[in-house]
Amino acid sequence: MGDPAGIGPEIIVKALADPQIHGSCRPVVLGDPESLGSAILRISQELSLNIISGPSEARSSRGTVDLMALSHLSSDGIIPGRPAVEGGKAMVEYVVRAVEMIQKGSLDAMVTCPINKALMHQAGYRYEGHTQLIAFLTGTDNYVMMLAGDRLRVSLVTIHCPLRDVPGILEEGMVYKTIVITAKAICEDFGLENPRLAVAALNPHAGESGLFGSEEKEIIAPAIKRACNDGHQVVGPLPPDTLFYKAASGQFDAVVAMYHDQGLIPLKLIHFSDAVNVTLGLPIIRTSVDHGTAYDIAGTGQADASSLKAAIKMATVMVKNRRQDG
Repeated sequence: MGDPAGIGPEIIVKALADPQIHGSCRPVVLGDPESLGSAILRISQELSLNIISGPSEARSSRGTVDLMALSHLSSDGIIPGRPAVEGGKAMVEYVVRAVEMIQKGSLDAMVTCPINKALMHQAGYRYEGHTQLIAFLTGTDNYVMMLAGDRLRVSLVTIHCPLRDVPGILEEGMVYKTIVITAKAICEDFGLENPRLAVAALNPHAGESGLFGSEEKEIIAPAIKRACNDGHQVVGPLPPDTLFYKAASGQFDAVVAMYHDQGLIPLKLIHFSDAVNVTLGLPIIRTSVDHGTAYDIAGTGQADASSLKAAIKMATVMVKNRRQDG
């Protein structure tokens, strides 16, 4: 459910009111009954809350929200738009339990609603966010953050770091790892054989033969060559100003970007409402909404559930593809 004080409860209600969601999977919510019940009253009173102790008790029917009540927050812990440490502890517990249940075979995949990273730290969990916590819980060292929509998929070599630090952080092994993990996921999770990947340059005009920077020649190109030698279809480093147009037009199945905004600006220009954050390289399936807690509109009924619906649908596709591949 994410942070109970954010828009997580509201978008869950809106998403589960859509009959297409129940037609593709059996959704079980891990969250707080008071918070979710209040959202139902505000958003869609046609839904009813079914409290369950495990997925086997889920009704999985339209008009019903099957909820495992992992917290029972006080009124102070669930005020929309007013995050509280109590809610922060709960939002982490939802993630931890979801991972445990997947590992035990009770669930097939997890879809996460937005959390507050600062609140996560205040609650005593010193991770950068969902992704790092889930990686720790699953014992995963090599993972990749991908943002995806129907027209564009982008993997990031570096994620949350100052732009001035990116050139110093980049190394051949990081770029290579991102390419390989992305290629494997596009094949196994998205069902595309021999995926076509393009790698973005770091500098304008791909460095202009070293005039604008040497990272392309010294770091990115060797990583691409190494991946090609492994049998992957990879081209680059390509100038980002033309690369993303080509990718969105269907010439590539995914793009590997060097830093956060390089990849997310074109992605959100095309998929602002329906982009999905998916963690590649995990032994479990985890997708997420591509937006934050939106405290400014929490509890107002204005939140758009498109990203959550897309994340649920993507998780179901990944489950099916992994089963076929296995």
